[in-house]
Amino acid sequence: MLLTLVLLLGCAVLIYLACEWFVNAVEWLGVRMAVGSAAVGTVLAAAGTALPESVVTLVAVLFGSEETGADVGVGAALGGPLVVGSLAYAVVGVVLLANRRAVRRSAGSRVVAAERVGAAGAATGSSRGGLAVAAGGPTAAETAQLAELDTRSLARDQAWFLVSFAVAAGLGLVAFAVKPWLGWVFFGVYAVYCWRQVRAGGETHSAEDLEPLKAQPKRERPSTTAVVVQVVVSLAVIFAASQVFVGQLESLAPQLGLSASLVALLLAPIATELPEMLNALIWVRKGKVSLALGNLAGSMVIQATIPTGLGLAFTSWHVQGPLLLAAVATLACVGYLLVLFTTRRVSAVRLAAAASAYGAFAVGLALTT
Repeated sequence: MLLTLVLLLGCAVLIYLACEWFVNAVEWLGVRMAVGSAAVGTVLAAAGTALPESVVTLVAVLFGSEETGADVGVGAALGGPLVVGSLAYAVVGVVLLANRRAVRRSAGSRVVAAERVGAAGAATGSSRGGLAVAAGGPTAAETAQLAELDTRSLARDQAWFLVSFAVAAGLGLVAFAVKPWLGWVFFGVYAVYCWRQVRAGGETHSAEDLEPLKAQPKRERPSTTAVVVQVVVSLAVIFAASQVFVGQLESLAPQLGLSASLVALLLAPIATELPEMLNALIWVRKGKVSLALGNLAGSMVIQATIPTGLGLAFTSWHVQGPLLLAAVATLACVGYLLVLFTTRRVSAVRLAAAASAYGAFAVGLALTT
C-alpha cells in the first residue's frame, strides 16, 4: 500500500507540474492567437488546469480494467466538479481573507511605529484607521477587485455548468439504448461554449505580465515552434502519468476495502484539481481575482461536458449511492454560487463558505458507507 500511495503522490505531482508547463504555453498561445483575456482564462487556461481529470476519465474508461475502470472514470467525472465548485472557490475566499488580515497587521504596525516616535496625533488618527480595518469590513483593494468582476459573465458560466451537469446526472438515473450517443452531444455543447467565449472578444490578451516560456526562459517573446512543442510535450507527460495514476487507484481500492468509485471520489478529485486550486491561490495573491474566478468557471464547464461526455459515451453511466450524493452536493453548491454572481453579492466570506458543500458531502459519505 505504501508503494501505491507513493506512486499516486508522484503521479499527482508530475501531472500538476506538466499542467504548469501546459498553461504557460497556452497563455503564450493566446497571445499568438490574439484572443481576448476572458477567453484565455475561461477557455485556454481552463483547458490546461481541467486537463488532468479529463485525461483520468479518458484513460479509466478506455484503458482501465473491466472490473473497476468504468467506476473510476465515472467517479472522477462526478467528483471533480464538486472539488472545484466548493474547495477551489473557497481557496479564493480564504486567500482574500488572509490578505485582509495582512493589511490589518500592517495598519497596526504603522500605529505602533507612530506611537514609538511620539507622534501622538498621527498615532491617534492611524489607530482609528487600523480599528476601522480590523472591524471586519473588506479592505479597499479587496472591494476594488470584487467590484471589477464581470459577475454577469461568471453567472452565465455557472448556468452553463448547472444545466449541463444536471442533465448528465439525470441521465445516470435512467437507462435506454441510445444513451451512449448523448455523450457526443456534450462535446458539442462545450464546442458552442468555446465559440461563444471567443466571439465575446474583449481586450486582447497581453504578454506584458506573462512569465517567460519555460522552454525558452531567456527570450522575451518565444518562438511559435517552442510554444507548440511545449504544449505537445506537456500533454504527453500528463497522459502517461494519468495512466499510472488510474492503475494505482484501481489497485488501492481493494487494499482499503473500498469501492473504486468511492476511492475516485475521495482521492482522484483532490489530486487532479490541484492545478485549479493552486492557480487560484497564486492569481488572487497577485490581485488577479477576475482571472482566478474565470479559470475556475471555465474549468467547471469543461468538467460538466468533456469527462461526463466520455463517461456517457464509453460506460453504462449509472449514478447512484456516493455518486448521486456527490452530484446533489455539486448542484447545491453551484446553485449557491449562481445566486452570488447573479445578485452581485460576492465577498471573501461567502466564497469561503462554499467549502461547506464538500464538508456536507464528506459527512454524508461517512454516514452512508
